[in-house]
Amino acid sequence: MIVIRHETAEDVAAVRVVNELAFGQPAEADLVDALRRGCTDALSLVAVDDGVVGHILFTPVSVDGADRSLVGMGLAPMSVLPDYQRRGVGSALVSRGLDLLRERGCPFVVVVGHPEYYPRFGFEPASKHGLLSQWQGIPDGVFMSLILNPSAMREVGGVARYRPEFDDAV
Repeated sequence: MIVIRHETAEDVAAVRVVNELAFGQPAEADLVDALRRGCTDALSLVAVDDGVVGHILFTPVSVDGADRSLVGMGLAPMSVLPDYQRRGVGSALVSRGLDLLRERGCPFVVVVGHPEYYPRFGFEPASKHGLLSQWQGIPDGVFMSLILNPSAMREVGGVARYRPEFDDAV
């Protein structure tokens, strides 16, 4: 049975392996390590079966509106060991993460991801909510947002800025 829980210090090496195997390269694992070092307010969850089989990370994203700034979260990366993919592990990680962010009062979550996957959780093109990606060339349907607190998002729009660690990875 898969259990979703907060990442602990003992999970760090296993999370690195999961990211490397899921993406077939070390770039995402390097990003997770850099974010872990530089970001104290991330939400990092693991899926555990017989060891860590999946990981998801949410880190702060800011939107500077005309009158005020607002901080939400960005979902990235999410990884699942190849043998556990298409078995609901990723969905369980996303759902649990979004539930925890709702409980924390997070106003929004953005993701650069598959437009066939993330809408099942309520994500839709971020442009519908006046949010733009900081990176040029990302198609409208790939940069998505989920508004968790519509009243907090009133009159807030503009460029969603991820942590600087992402600039080296993009």
